[in-house]
Amino acid sequence: MSTDRPHSVSVAGVIVDDQDRALLIKRRDNGKWEPPGGVLEREETIPEALQREVLEETGIKIAVPATLTGIYKNMTGLIVSLVFRCEAADGTPTTGDETRALRWATREEVTELADEAYAIRVFDALDAASPPAIRAHDGVKLV
Repeated sequence: MSTDRPHSVSVAGVIVDDQDRALLIKRRDNGKWEPPGGVLEREETIPEALQREVLEETGIKIAVPATLTGIYKNMTGLIVSLVFRCEAADGTPTTGDETRALRWATREEVTELADEAYAIRVFDALDAASPPAIRAHDGVKLV
């Protein structure tokens, strides 16, 4: 039996508006721009976690079901992330306890704002990758 620590599973939602822009958050903990999301809690389903995380970090309730557009493994942080293309159902983007800022970003702005490992998640969602993309990264760059 392995003594390595287990992987955690997270979800992220890329909310896309009618101008093909993605809603990014600037995290309070590390100052990075990325799609809203976080780690699943023990008793919640993947759709429940996705709805909770997006609502907590943006103030937006998303429509379900959302479309899975990518699966990403952080090889150093041992996190497997499921990323979904989402549609806003209700609410107005607002900052919260975990969010320093929010902005609707074009593809060009995503490239400027987000690390490669997070920008590719947004691009896969904007392109509605089907089948979903499967990628690995080191927390910043694709590997």
